Amino acid sequence: MPRTALPRPAAISSAEYRARRQALMTALPEHSAVLISAASLVTRNRDSEYAFRQDSDFHYLSGFPEPDALLVLLPGRGAGESVLFCQEKDAFKEAWTGMRIGAEAAVTAYGVDEAYENDDRDALLPELLEGRETLYLPLDDGEMLALVESLRAELAPQARRGERTPRAFADVAPLIHERRLIKSEVELGLMRHAARISAQAHRRAMQNVSPGLLEYQLQAELEHEFVWHGARAPAYATIVGGGANACVLHYIENSAALRDGDLVLIDAGGEFDLYAGDITRTFPVNGRFTPAQRELYEVVLEAQCRAVAAVAPGTTLSAIHDGVVRDLTTGLIRLGLLEGPLEGPLEERIADDGYRRFFLHATSHWLGLDVHDVGTYRVDGEPRALAPGMVLTVEPGLYIPDAEDIPEAYRGMGIRIEDDVVVTATGHEVLTADVPKEVAEIEALMCDG
Repeated sequence: MPRTALPRPAAISSAEYRARRQALMTALPEHSAVLISAASLVTRNRDSEYAFRQDSDFHYLSGFPEPDALLVLLPGRGAGESVLFCQEKDAFKEAWTGMRIGAEAAVTAYGVDEAYENDDRDALLPELLEGRETLYLPLDDGEMLALVESLRAELAPQARRGERTPRAFADVAPLIHERRLIKSEVELGLMRHAARISAQAHRRAMQNVSPGLLEYQLQAELEHEFVWHGARAPAYATIVGGGANACVLHYIENSAALRDGDLVLIDAGGEFDLYAGDITRTFPVNGRFTPAQRELYEVVLEAQCRAVAAVAPGTTLSAIHDGVVRDLTTGLIRLGLLEGPLEGPLEERIADDGYRRFFLHATSHWLGLDVHDVGTYRVDGEPRALAPGMVLTVEPGLYIPDAEDIPEAYRGMGIRIEDDVVVTATGHEVLTADVPKEVAEIEALMCDG
């Protein structure tokens, strides 16, 4: 039977991109403008470039998929508030690298008010920015800062005549990132799809692992599944860590042989229409957990399930993390990896940070156009309350060093379990539930494979 890809979800419409731009402009003071640039091609070596990936903030506001473009937002401009500069149509270059959208099509397809070729940019920008006092731009973009400095110098004569010209720069990133934190229904559809693809890839890995396989061969199984379903690239560097390699949090060498009797930790997600999936599962290379592996795994699993269940409007990532710390500390004491209440109450064991030897990271991060997505975690110094439309990961883990003071059965064992979760009006939705995490479910799937 021919294999078919998952049906594609609805794409973000030009109307939604326009609404995003309008919402941003509404938040700006009078006489301001926004300038934000697309990503550029990056040379890999000699005549070869890395695969192009659009800047996330630029994509959020425009959806325009080409490099070397500039979006200018001009609140209140009667002739049109959104202006795009883009690559020119060029038959010779298109014969080598593919068709370009061009200025005319950019207006009709992406809903901007005006579009021009990049060759016209330097001549038109000073005119567009006349009467603007504050320019909002990404302040970490050196090329953009150089551009607006040159524009300010060009407009200096008007400033000396008392005319209103750009005099101040402000960072646009926080304004965009606050909006990116809450996903629309269409965005959630794309994220469900990215999660579904990622889950199928993890299932494929569980069904195709065997002792002697190299970590990068298991990586190939995952990334084949991504591409087959339209996730043209991983959302981040795929982690496949067998045995003690799982204790390296960002292990990406993926070059070792997978050994009979070891666990393998896979942290991998596909990127679909620039939205990230992010899943971690840990499972036995030979399909069966040893008693010690199962004991440690169940500690992480219990903490992860309780943390997922806690996701709801009004709670905080800090509170969820505190619950995970309690559960992991309790489990570590139970397994003899930490000294227990004989040395004092559980709170004292948490306060002395003993668990940090085995749990080195936070429980959650935001997820969206970036795998570690934007948005602050604190508001006015306090942990941010979760709200419907936020998407986060829940990923506790334990990483046991190969040290003489550790019971031998647990040495060099790394376990992490991660799901992607949407905050809903009444609680939460787990986007990545299609890939098993219960011991019996994992073993059954691996046996079937």
